[in-house]
Amino acid sequence: MQPVDTLVTGAMLVTMDAQRRVIRDGAVAMAEGRIVAVGPSAEVAAKVAPRAVIDAHGFVATPGFVNAHVHLTETLLRNFLPEALPFDEGLNQWVIPLYQGHTPEEQAIAARLAVLAMLKTGTTTFLEAGTLIAFDAVAQALEGTGIRGRIGRWCMDRAFAPGDDQATLTRAALDAFETDLAAWPDDGRLIAAWPLLVGHMTNTGELWQAATAIARERGLRIAAHMAPAVGDPEWYLANTGKRPVQWLADLGVLGDHLSLVHMVHVDASEVALLAQSGTHVVHCPEASLKGGYQATTRGLFPEMAAAAVNIALGTDGGDRHDLMPSARLMAGLWKDARGDTALFPAESALEMLTVNGARAMGLQGQVGTLSVGARADLVLHDARRPEWVPLHNPAQQLVWSADGRGVHSVWVDGRRVVEAGRCTTIDEDLLLAQAQDAAQAVVSRSGLPLRMAWPLI
Repeated sequence: MQPVDTLVTGAMLVTMDAQRRVIRDGAVAMAEGRIVAVGPSAEVAAKVAPRAVIDAHGFVATPGFVNAHVHLTETLLRNFLPEALPFDEGLNQWVIPLYQGHTPEEQAIAARLAVLAMLKTGTTTFLEAGTLIAFDAVAQALEGTGIRGRIGRWCMDRAFAPGDDQATLTRAALDAFETDLAAWPDDGRLIAAWPLLVGHMTNTGELWQAATAIARERGLRIAAHMAPAVGDPEWYLANTGKRPVQWLADLGVLGDHLSLVHMVHVDASEVALLAQSGTHVVHCPEASLKGGYQATTRGLFPEMAAAAVNIALGTDGGDRHDLMPSARLMAGLWKDARGDTALFPAESALEMLTVNGARAMGLQGQVGTLSVGARADLVLHDARRPEWVPLHNPAQQLVWSADGRGVHSVWVDGRRVVEAGRCTTIDEDLLLAQAQDAAQAVVSRSGLPLRMAWPLI
């Protein structure tokens, strides 16, 4: 009998393993942070000697979800920004000034709030958007929360302002990378730094190439925003004579190490370059809908999928950190837009939440799957809730009926970080009170108005 730390038994397992097995009465055994046995409950129980046994009858078990694009420090701005803002105005007159108006302590509170929301809705691994201003304060605040994440600081080096010295800006960005990577190395710890870029048109070719060299030499990854709105391709065509993905291809920076986020306003030639290079795409459907990016009328996501481009999902900004509704949108929007119900079935959407996100982060086989040798990241969904009854097809149930409110328990690296719907690593009541006070302080200092259509009295 193999000694194990925890045996979770009796659940319906949606394994997301290579065979995509669904085990009606299954068990997962965890030891030293890894999964050591998966299979029918009776078979697994006969092989292990657990220190703790969790009876999971009445639950559906999945791997932890992978949020491949999240802004940790937008949470204090949740639903403060007016909806009807053009992209450039919203970014430059609202989002960036509000970001820069956070104190380090407020950024840390915002990040912990995002982590709390992710853990409680089944996300166990995330990739930050590369937009942390108080980088060290946030990194320290995330330690001990139990989540797995890769983070980066706000990095823009292109000289837009008259008098800016381009070489100095690029050197400062590279120095910041080196400082962060040394302080938070990707050496097996849960929270680590990557050389992430803001993207759009804010980073020079020199920085793109230098960051790519760092990533390739050290086995790290890069992510960057690109083409959510038409402004990105317009800028690149006007200033380089090339579309964004072609520009990146000519720099030699496309590849399996890179995830490009949003990617709505691309053309067929760019899709071909993505497929040829193995570059990943992260779509954030909720952000696209709220931002009016025109994903379903202009986006080529079905064509990307047909070309075998790996598509992962992210929640993007601070409005919601429950990743499950993003899978439902992905499964539904293109059925409607293209009049084809075969597009993005529930199973494909569930892959985007798990194995596709793991692949984009270079963690395939490590997260996003319940299989022997993988990290012990496990989510129990309470199948006794109304949205889970009756239960016929668990993949469809997860995508079309359930959401993160049904998450009961979560393990990361074998540590139980959510139990009975409550986070075990964060004082929820204290954090929520801190977040409300901090949010009020941020918006008050900004001088920006709260624009409501209805009177607040």
